[in-house]
Amino acid sequence: MAARSKGVKLYGTSFNGHTSMVECALRLKGVAYEYVEEDRKNKSEALLKLNPVHKQVPVLVVDGKPIAESLIILQHIDDVWKDPPHLPEDPYKRAKVRFWADFVGKKVVPIMHTIVTLKGDEQKTAAEEFAGYLMTMEDGIREELWTGGPFVNGDNPGLLDVVMGSSYVWIKFIEAVAGVKLAKREETPLLCSFMEAFVELDAVKELMTPPEVLLQSRGNPGAKPTATSGD
Repeated sequence: MAARSKGVKLYGTSFNGHTSMVECALRLKGVAYEYVEEDRKNKSEALLKLNPVHKQVPVLVVDGKPIAESLIILQHIDDVWKDPPHLPEDPYKRAKVRFWADFVGKKVVPIMHTIVTLKGDEQKTAAEEFAGYLMTMEDGIREELWTGGPFVNGDNPGLLDVVMGSSYVWIKFIEAVAGVKLAKREETPLLCSFMEAFVELDAVKELMTPPEVLLQSRGNPGAKPTATSGD
């Protein structure tokens, strides 16, 4: 049964990794929400009023109160809708989940963007750096968080699963565009398994845009893929 709505509205854009991340979290919680599509090049007055600081999507509005920035939104969703929990009860593990989610935003995602802008040895070096970040995450999650199950969070997906799982289609997209292998099961078997399990969840499957669709949208100003920023 869907969680009781508090008057929830999400402002986002198509083919946007941060928007799909928030949608995944809402759907996993069973939250009914209204989706408002924003034009990246002609942002609505409503969006600018709701997020006057960054002027970007996603913005989640709950009972008329706006929350901006995807990781902040994910934590807010878990605070408001407790079941099923996306963060561990243990304060130490909660902090570790937040640490690794922040690591994805500050290290993993930026280098993903860089890879598609480079060629030759520079691209190879960037891809190796990306792989290094994933291996660092793999080791940290294995040591600090994972206790068994198909997800980082155990038997059910949690916040870090949402962050990495919703990034998986972008990883596959960049692999297709750049012609490099980024997620290597032989190097990061846990992370690959977590992400693959996430994209097959019934609640989020329709949000996982296939890489070939992202490729078709490339170069279309009205539907430009944006994995790395709010807009």
